[in-house]
Amino acid sequence: MPEQRRIAGRYELLEQFSHGGMGDVWRGYDAVLDRPVAVKLIRPQAVTSPHLAQELEKRFKREARITARIQHPGVPQVYDADLDESYEQLFLVMELVDGVPLTAYVHPDQHPPLPLSWAMAVAAQVATVLSYAHDVPVVHRDLKPSNILVARDGTVKVLDFGIAAILRTDVTKLTATGSPIGTHQYMAPEQVRGGRVTPRTDMYALGCVLHELLCGRPLFGGDSEWQLMMQHVNAAPTPLRQLRADVPAALEELVLHLLRKAPEARPADVQEVYERLRPFLPMPGENAAPEQTGPAGAPDPTGIFRRPYAPRSRAAAAGVSAGPAASPGGPDVPPAVPAAEREALREQILDVHAHYRALMEEERYSQAAEVVGEMVEPAARALGSQSKAVLGLRRRRAFSRQLAGDHRAALPEFEALADAYGRVSGPSSEDALDSRAQAARCRGELGQVTEALAGLHGVLDVVRSVDGDVSENAVELRRDIGVLLLAQGRAADAFDVLDPLHADLCLVFGPDDELTAEVAETLAVIRLDLDGPAS
Repeated sequence: MPEQRRIAGRYELLEQFSHGGMGDVWRGYDAVLDRPVAVKLIRPQAVTSPHLAQELEKRFKREARITARIQHPGVPQVYDADLDESYEQLFLVMELVDGVPLTAYVHPDQHPPLPLSWAMAVAAQVATVLSYAHDVPVVHRDLKPSNILVARDGTVKVLDFGIAAILRTDVTKLTATGSPIGTHQYMAPEQVRGGRVTPRTDMYALGCVLHELLCGRPLFGGDSEWQLMMQHVNAAPTPLRQLRADVPAALEELVLHLLRKAPEARPADVQEVYERLRPFLPMPGENAAPEQTGPAGAPDPTGIFRRPYAPRSRAAAAGVSAGPAASPGGPDVPPAVPAAEREALREQILDVHAHYRALMEEERYSQAAEVVGEMVEPAARALGSQSKAVLGLRRRRAFSRQLAGDHRAALPEFEALADAYGRVSGPSSEDALDSRAQAARCRGELGQVTEALAGLHGVLDVVRSVDGDVSENAVELRRDIGVLLLAQGRAADAFDVLDPLHADLCLVFGPDDELTAEVAETLAVIRLDLDGPAS
């Protein structure tokens, strides 16, 4: 695989998400902690010497520490902030959020108007985040739909507190023109005038966002940035009920209150805003009416109000893709791909396997799973979803997920692999049996002990009939069954499995073998339980 660019020796930059005036956002990977991250690279225009770079770094770290104090699930965590070795780029490493930005829902030509409850749930969550930030105090300064994500679980995340706080023009002078931080469509009048920025500046931006969510278009439109800014200073906003008849009068009044020109004329704080939004939020236990359903397939921000503190969704837990769809020609018929392209793909797969092995040696299991996972779909399209190469990639992804402790994701992958190998190589093939055994082990780790035992026993019966009772696979299966029985509190049953296993291991491998000694220690613990005083 090509060498990935690294920041600070540990953060690999994998894919650029966005490019803007403040800097670039990358999907990255933390090689030390084996987890995906977001890396924001900020390009200071004023770094002209190492001395100035060091001064900027001190200011940068101070502001990043302040941002990191916003302890709320709606603010992505700050992991690291530093200046790279070249003294050319400031970077911020943060939690990588899987979600959908609000910009995806504010185009009336693509989506119908958002349900009131949906828009109110977003606004209420943003207000909650702002209340924690303003208490630090941190003012966002650039609140807008592209900085607000709805995560897959419905949690609303407010992005770029770090950049907005760090790039204050009165501290670092990092913008190219010295103009105030902000986006013209959401910029409060005091920002346009270059005046003092306060928490009420964020409330004006929230009013702009809420107006856009409810009517599907920005508060003001103009042909130039100057025209937009002047409208924020001088033009009266159009009341929402003139644009959307079903908006309640109290909600229209709140939005107009947020959009007042003078900061002191706006609500006292975002706590007041939240209280005025509460009557429009769904109640706990309330089901969404058909007209309250948001965009198809979109994360639901009302869920945290309808089902507060709900456990993980079963659908989300089971929603891990077990593999690509079959190719158009059927599961065993690869599509027609030019020979040269197929050969190039095979070379690429070899590179992926080499990268995978290197990551596994470094115990970076999560990243190893991602590396091979990115190759599965293109390989399936070219070679067929049931090809040996594709199944091998999926198997490596499942193993690395299992080693990373993500048994919930590994389980459906192994089960799908067991079925695929059963069709390709036969249900008694080594690959099919191993996939079934690994799926059972995942179930054991997830607490599904009864199902895990049934799976392991089923595999052991086949292995015994083919390879005998003391083959490597049979020995591992017998050991795992005994340990699971012990985990169930069935000490006598576990002893009945592990005692003859120990005798076999002593005979075949000797008493000093590592596995023999491990089983002997387990048996000693079981004997203490079985020989203990009667109750």
